[in-house]
Amino acid sequence: MSDVTAPETLDRKQQLEFNKLQKRLRRNVGNAIVDYNMIEDGDVVMACISGGKDSFAMLDILLNLQKTAPVKFQVIAVNMDQKQPGFPEHVLPEYFESIDVPYYIVDKDTYSVVREKIPEGQKTCGLCSRLRRGTLYAFAEKIGATKLALGHHMDDIVETLFLNMFHGSRLKAMPPKLRSDDQRNVVIRPLAYCRESDLIAFADHKKFPIIPCNLCGSQENLQRQAIKAMLQQWEKDDVSRVERIFKSIQNVSPSQLADRDLFDFANLPLDRSGDRAEYDYDEATIGASNVERTGSAIPNGVQIVEAIQLP
Repeated sequence: MSDVTAPETLDRKQQLEFNKLQKRLRRNVGNAIVDYNMIEDGDVVMACISGGKDSFAMLDILLNLQKTAPVKFQVIAVNMDQKQPGFPEHVLPEYFESIDVPYYIVDKDTYSVVREKIPEGQKTCGLCSRLRRGTLYAFAEKIGATKLALGHHMDDIVETLFLNMFHGSRLKAMPPKLRSDDQRNVVIRPLAYCRESDLIAFADHKKFPIIPCNLCGSQENLQRQAIKAMLQQWEKDDVSRVERIFKSIQNVSPSQLADRDLFDFANLPLDRSGDRAEYDYDEATIGASNVERTGSAIPNGVQIVEAIQLP
């Protein structure tokens, strides 16, 4: 008997696996949109497309959901050409036209600004992202976009949480939905429930025309890469580690942290009015007491089982 799998059988199996993957991604995006009310009736969603796998996947899924969603919304693809040397300017316009989506290319030479301000070998991501964000915010207003969709996924969000903890001493990540500080724009992250591994497989199957970011791609020792490696190592022991970390930032207990601005630790008065609920081991016995010396009352139900001479 031959062990060779027929090509048509292999193709059929691969297609079935891709169908499962595609449904899972669409379901995750749909759930994130509903949970955070990301897209509302009449919205104009500006899908920010960098040329990477994540933003391509986000655009593909948004366009698919647009056909079946219970609300009507527009999707406009926007790419910001930062004038990096060698950037293939023709790739994204050709792709947008091939899928018949309205689009804009925003020309903004942030590359020169970053190179002028950041010394060689230093991290460029912070300044680059600020310049890009400001330009996109302004352009969203110009075209009447009501939401800016970014392609950050669950892994990005968890990595950012640890970056801020380790290097910024802040318990802060990237929220699935965010209003800008000036309140003029709302950012959404439809891929918040999606794993990067799924997006890699999806992009590989769809054969998106990926454009690498050459501005910072050569900086192999970026802090984010170290965090990514740490999380990947953790997931070798527990494949659900990242999902559970993400869940934790959805289940925050301010009183169990230490932020004095978030919770009023200074003013926690006792209130023993009314009846109380029973504690675990409410009738537990205790050992030593200095009742005789202090004259304190013994609560009902407490039994003194041993007397000890106190110093």
